[in-house]
Amino acid sequence: MALSFIDWFIVVATFFLMVYGVVFSKKYMRGVVDFLAAGRTAGRYIISIAMGMAMLGAISVIGEFQLFFKSGFCMKWWELSMAMAILAVTVSGWIVYRFRQTRALTTAQFFEMRYSRKFRIFSGILAWISGIINFGIFPAVGARFFIYYTGIPISFPVFGIEVSTYVVMMLFLIIVALSFVFAGGQIAIIIADFIQGVFTNAVFVILILFFFFTFDWSQIYNGLIHAQTAPNASLIDPFKTGQVDDFNFWYFIIGLIGFIYNFMSWQGTQAYNSSAKSAHEAKMAQVLGNWRNYPRNLFLVFIPVIAITVLNNADFAPVADKVNAVLHTVGSTEIQTQIRVPLVLRFILPTGLLGAFAAVMLAAFISTHDTYLHSWGSIFIQDVIMPFRKKPFAPEQHIRVLRFSIIGVAVFVFFFSLLFKQSQNIYLFFAVTGAIFVGGAGSVIIGGLYWKRGTTAAAWSAMITGSGIAILGTVLTTIYKDFPVNGQWFWLISMVGASLTYLLVSLFGKESVHDMDKLLHRGKHELKGEMKIVDAVPAKGWKVLGMGKEFTKGDKFIYIISYAWIFLWTAIFLIGTVYSLTHDVEDYHWLTYWKYYVFIYAVVSAVVLIWFTIGGVIDMKSMFKQLAVMKRDVTDDGFVVREENEE
Repeated sequence: MALSFIDWFIVVATFFLMVYGVVFSKKYMRGVVDFLAAGRTAGRYIISIAMGMAMLGAISVIGEFQLFFKSGFCMKWWELSMAMAILAVTVSGWIVYRFRQTRALTTAQFFEMRYSRKFRIFSGILAWISGIINFGIFPAVGARFFIYYTGIPISFPVFGIEVSTYVVMMLFLIIVALSFVFAGGQIAIIIADFIQGVFTNAVFVILILFFFFTFDWSQIYNGLIHAQTAPNASLIDPFKTGQVDDFNFWYFIIGLIGFIYNFMSWQGTQAYNSSAKSAHEAKMAQVLGNWRNYPRNLFLVFIPVIAITVLNNADFAPVADKVNAVLHTVGSTEIQTQIRVPLVLRFILPTGLLGAFAAVMLAAFISTHDTYLHSWGSIFIQDVIMPFRKKPFAPEQHIRVLRFSIIGVAVFVFFFSLLFKQSQNIYLFFAVTGAIFVGGAGSVIIGGLYWKRGTTAAAWSAMITGSGIAILGTVLTTIYKDFPVNGQWFWLISMVGASLTYLLVSLFGKESVHDMDKLLHRGKHELKGEMKIVDAVPAKGWKVLGMGKEFTKGDKFIYIISYAWIFLWTAIFLIGTVYSLTHDVEDYHWLTYWKYYVFIYAVVSAVVLIWFTIGGVIDMKSMFKQLAVMKRDVTDDGFVVREENEE
């Protein structure tokens, strides 16, 4: 095995720390709203860290490794061009603020409140199908990582019969994640994900600094230059990337459009959308998410760059030979791309750090699996089964059927991973399978929250259009491996088609005006305790910057430093772009820029780690205190009492 006793000790100790957090939180789960949304008691820091961990996942780490192994540093430059747009989305509270105002426990419940019960059922089925197919490859990718990274045998004998380690590993990891969900629902998930998130970010910072100071940048330069497959497929110069397959400039542009259009559309982490203790806290958690991502984002680009260096620089030929020897034992090209970077880490990390990264991947696997099991199991009950009922479940019965549904999802993803053969990159598979729901959902969510004239007919039309295009893309890219339009482009087509359909049907169909104040609990419908007023009449300058009457001095400080940081990097991007377009910039100059980029973000990541850990611990204490004394409303379970209003 590749891991020593010390490495395994780190993995086991991390695992039991997560278990302790789950067991401790179990006693606070006392009702349906606790199981589904942590009683709506979570603060900004604990949501930011826990949700970030839930969105990471072992499969996301592998997917990012695939992406940046192909693109190198270059995509990070184009991310700077979009930083202002992303900041604008988060500081404005785009989608997240208004959705939390509705107090819906799922997106499809909001659809019933805004459109109709039948549309809730349809969209719930669509979200569930899209989600469990998308989720279906998670166990397989995670299990393969642990087998190849730790170096454990691919099979072992049991009573004379060879048993597949791959199957056993998948089963074990799914059962662990399942036990976390059963223990305390969303409360247990948030606590476990928070603990994992703090640990993971700490390891990310340590590994970044380790490689920064142990690798010579001349070695990195030579490795990246030798890895370049074509004159216009640079891994260093972002202005020479036209021939990078799949993960190029257009992949990123489509991703940005999708980020705005599909903000909160994807339901894999749907419980987090409802768990904040107020709409303002939900908004602040999204703003803080810009900072939370820095350790993760830097790690996920820098580690593939190190792997490229090891595999393409003669100084590391012995390590490259070991990696290639293992890769040659794997028949599938797609699987080879998944385990390539982890194998490099297996052969170059020292004792201690080897185990720390294994512990990170275990935490990432569990965090995504417990969250996704909870999400898709809950959506099936809340949005597919419950709307057919004439009366809500009794609380105990409700939690029981939720757990049965979660078990069903676990069984499905186990067998899907066992039988499905991947034919494309992880992120391209995500794009096209996710678009089955989000292709149409973005327009329906945006229209429903921001436009009183959006109609039920438009919602149906947009969802069917977007999903139909995505399903077509799924079929074509699965049957034809080299189909000229990949999953990312099908995602864009589905978004455009759904948006145009929603707009045209609303404008030219039967006119309908929805009561937005009632939907968003504003005016005479305002609920006591949902909004804490700090400054009843905020200064005009603060309002222009998105800071309204709920903002404390601390909130304003967070916004100001967020603006300042993004403005700084946007200026660097603009100046660098103009200079690069008017001058011939050598590759070694670009590498000098990337060296300073990595160092600066590493320092900022260390500060963020300390800042968010302190804030998260304070939030966790406040959350437990509120859960211990709050009175549960048994009717707050996602069941919508209303007259059927179909169009």
